Amino acid sequence: MRMFTLQMNNDKRQWRRWYAAFPKLDIRCSNLGYRKRDDIMIAKRVARRSGLEFSELGFGAAAIGNLYRPISDNQAHDVLEMALYAGMSYVDTAPHYGHGLSERRVGDVIRERRDVLLSTKVGRLLKADRSLSGCRMREGFCSPMPFTRLYDYSYDGILRSWEDSRQRLGMAAIDILYVHDIGRLTHGERNDYHFDALTSGGGFRALEELRAAREIAAFGIGANEWEICVSAMDHVDMDVVLLAGRYTLLDQSALARFLPLCLERDVSVVIGGPYNSGILATGTRRSGPVHYDYGEAPPEVIEKVSKMEALCDHFRVPLAAAALQFPLAHPAVVSVIPGLGNVARVQQTVDLYLTAIPTEFWNALRYIYLLDDAAPVPVQ
Repeated sequence: MRMFTLQMNNDKRQWRRWYAAFPKLDIRCSNLGYRKRDDIMIAKRVARRSGLEFSELGFGAAAIGNLYRPISDNQAHDVLEMALYAGMSYVDTAPHYGHGLSERRVGDVIRERRDVLLSTKVGRLLKADRSLSGCRMREGFCSPMPFTRLYDYSYDGILRSWEDSRQRLGMAAIDILYVHDIGRLTHGERNDYHFDALTSGGGFRALEELRAAREIAAFGIGANEWEICVSAMDHVDMDVVLLAGRYTLLDQSALARFLPLCLERDVSVVIGGPYNSGILATGTRRSGPVHYDYGEAPPEVIEKVSKMEALCDHFRVPLAAAALQFPLAHPAVVSVIPGLGNVARVQQTVDLYLTAIPTEFWNALRYIYLLDDAAPVPVQ
């Protein structure tokens, strides 16, 4: 059973009354953040190999790198402060997110904190480009940062990426490094070249040396495909994988082979993209395009989600709550990190995390073949 701990009172209704006061708080107040975290705590899970503690709900920092739309520095500061206040003590960022903007904003908030678990990514180097100016949309991010990206998974590239991230963050230590977006979905025919840079070119060796020297506590892969993670495990003993969009209510392709292998190798798993680019958060009953897997949802996916929505109506379960809680039922999973771009989304996400979902709902999903029979489900 998952535990949600309110130290002064374990009654969920007391937590909701306290939580309802969030909008009245001045989240720029110096009393917010880690010093008041004892009031409420999202459950934590300990990674098998590294011993690191992950909050079950983590903060995915792509949105504060201006993913799809710009937000101000103050807005970015507020949403991360609120997430930390709510107990989301695991924060994930990357150089790619806003071409360095996300890392700068994350660092400004967490730099003096000692209770935040931080991950960023390696594999992309940022190169200054004088031809870039203003806030323009590039690779999904509307960022003013005048940098272009260069893939480099070699020994020197990994070390330089780590050092560059420390400077952007303004922090001497980073807990976890993920090799970002290795795999054919990103690189196509060039993937063999980049994967060879990790193996023969020393990229994995650089990460092993950083871990052995205790410069980092853990490393792994951060990708949208589980197959490349399996391949990597043949070459290196990694600690954790951040897998986006491949263990969700809509896509359980990682269940049969990848997740059992992670349990066997003591590799912990963080699940990104629990809403599959939005369709499991918004549903299908909205005007405008419905998004799935970084694009417009195909008819067969819309039909499947429509069936889920009908079951959600019957059991009075928010679809987004089921999507958020489902990955956490698997024993290999230590955290799920939805993207959060504003304070209201933080509040909504914690509410979804706390929503009670009856066992009958999960049984019904299985009965109409919307959920793999082998997939563990949350137990209230």
